[in-house]
Amino acid sequence: MIFAKARIPEGPRFLARFFKTGQGDYGHGDVFLGLTVPQSRKIAEQYADLSLVDIKKLLRSKIHEQRLVALLILVSQFTRAGAFRQTRIFRFYLAHSRLVNNWDLADLSADKIVGAYLFRRGSLGILEKFAGSSDLWQRRIAIVATFHFIKNGQSGPTLRIAKKLLRDQHDLIHKAVGWMLREVGKRCSQAEEERFLRKNYRKMPRTMLRYAIERFPRPLQRKYLAGKI
Repeated sequence: MIFAKARIPEGPRFLARFFKTGQGDYGHGDVFLGLTVPQSRKIAEQYADLSLVDIKKLLRSKIHEQRLVALLILVSQFTRAGAFRQTRIFRFYLAHSRLVNNWDLADLSADKIVGAYLFRRGSLGILEKFAGSSDLWQRRIAIVATFHFIKNGQSGPTLRIAKKLLRDQHDLIHKAVGWMLREVGKRCSQAEEERFLRKNYRKMPRTMLRYAIERFPRPLQRKYLAGKI
């Protein structure tokens, strides 16, 4: 009921196009109510203490915003939880990662749960496993989760996972890897990003490279794009 009250009349059609729900597209089958992210956040705040049993029900919904609210609640619970509860939420997230099945869902949750949990434990094994997955969304989770490390001044995990995804075939991975590389340059060190790029930019899909060098001076961008570095 609360989802229906918040919907925007023209929203569903726009969002269905924006998230590519057509036959054969990555979001095929996704259903939208037309809620904005701020509206979804307000709903998540009202149900901040929802049980994992009920969160699981929302995650299994075909309705995009219900899955989004479930993940926003999980992020909130993880942030407020102690070590034992965080481990339980982390494992729950991994067990249901294939339901985190659109780019916004991964981007709003992966670094805040998976990245934050692994940052304190030092193991990247699960990210490497996800990076090698046949599931598009697990691969997206793998690279976006490293954003938490970047925010804490560590670029190593991002560069490690990015290298494993250099030859990925999907545009959504190209964009995510390029985005994270750009963040390495912005938040950690541009010199470190450039060292990685100089070794690997010729192997990268064009979209990945364009995203990665977005903040570089125009003359330097042109050199990379022309292959003259």
